[in-house]
Amino acid sequence: MGVRSFSDSSTLAPDGLALALAPALTPSGLADYPSFFHGFATHPQVLARGLVTLADVTATRYFQYTPTSQRDPVLTAHGDRLRAECFSACNGVYARLDLLAAGFDGGEIGNGTTNVDLGTEMRRMLTSMGRTDLLHVDVGHRGVRVATPEMHALERPVEMPPRWVRALGNAAELHRDLVLRFTLDAAASRSLIASLPAVTSAPRSGWLTPSPTGFRVAQRASGTAVFVSGLHRLTALKRLVTHVRSLTVYGPRGGGQGPALVEAELPAGRLTLGLTDEAWRGYSGEGSLLTGLAGASAVADADLVCALLAFEPVIDVSRLIRDSGLSEERVRSALAVLAASGRVGWDGHDAAYFHRELPSEAGRLERDNPRLRSARELVAVGAVRRDGDGYLVRSGGDDYVVGLATDTGSCTCRWFLRHGGGRGPCKHVLAARLVADVQ
Repeated sequence: MGVRSFSDSSTLAPDGLALALAPALTPSGLADYPSFFHGFATHPQVLARGLVTLADVTATRYFQYTPTSQRDPVLTAHGDRLRAECFSACNGVYARLDLLAAGFDGGEIGNGTTNVDLGTEMRRMLTSMGRTDLLHVDVGHRGVRVATPEMHALERPVEMPPRWVRALGNAAELHRDLVLRFTLDAAASRSLIASLPAVTSAPRSGWLTPSPTGFRVAQRASGTAVFVSGLHRLTALKRLVTHVRSLTVYGPRGGGQGPALVEAELPAGRLTLGLTDEAWRGYSGEGSLLTGLAGASAVADADLVCALLAFEPVIDVSRLIRDSGLSEERVRSALAVLAASGRVGWDGHDAAYFHRELPSEAGRLERDNPRLRSARELVAVGAVRRDGDGYLVRSGGDDYVVGLATDTGSCTCRWFLRHGGGRGPCKHVLAARLVADVQ
């Protein structure tokens, strides 16, 4: 994704902060002065602390703890809500703040996507926000204005990290496979948050398990328990602990170890934290989208499906199938391509994709997915041939036996023997799928 330039510099006006925005992508195209929302926050402290929580996450390297200066969430307006998303500096934690329409008063939420900065001055102002303070928010036209009768701040714009595009895509695919495992009430939720280890503490992992008295962290799986690798990666929730009404935990459908989602219900909003299955693994390094990207017509189908999207907060796959004339498999492969370019995300609460738009860039899919590029090179040189019910793939002077009977496929290469399907298919499986799609 290319860097987006800013049309105006940030300014400090008598009525509050005017933070310059990058040009935004909206349903009607690129807008130099996007208009998202103008009005008051009905729960000002929730909005303020929620945004600062995102700043906490994106400024933290949870694996081998190191603070950073990065604080720049991606903001999407969906007509019925505002979403702000970011990743931790280590890329192992995904955070999303959903601010619902009930959290705003005096205006309508528009549509579009842009990225904003939450620098030191903005963070200081939001941190000091009281529960009953008057908070005015203006997202659009000439930037983002956040003001109280007493406070304002001047901030600088920053660029969106390019690796976030890869991470957004992999996060969507990994989270799509998670299911609701259990929900804790307000008392148990606040107790859990209060017990979380500090972000600087030694890593601690375990099976988060509901119990008659609230919760416990166990060393073995039981019932609806969800394994959390690195409980310190949830510490950002502490800033919102007094506002949390419940915690909903999502985990793998079969109950084994894997990525996890923890969703905090807030007044007129939700905060979701997504964790990779190991604290040292980042979302941008996963390969969960590769199977969908390997479809023979996936890229062309993605262009068609994208044209049918209009910043829906909940994408109706059935409508896309009907309006595009494509099969469900092809529509889902197209959504995988759109996810890989950052243009759709996944909301566990709604169990559905949502549309966010980011500038596309030619060649990004292959550059960000070297295994896919290698697979296409193998196909181009005729290295894949049918062998009974499977395939033989010639690579590096050796023949590898590939099977496609399962979603992840199978292969006799070292990559598959080491990772299985846990980090997406190897290049040999991808190459076999490319050939199978055209046979």
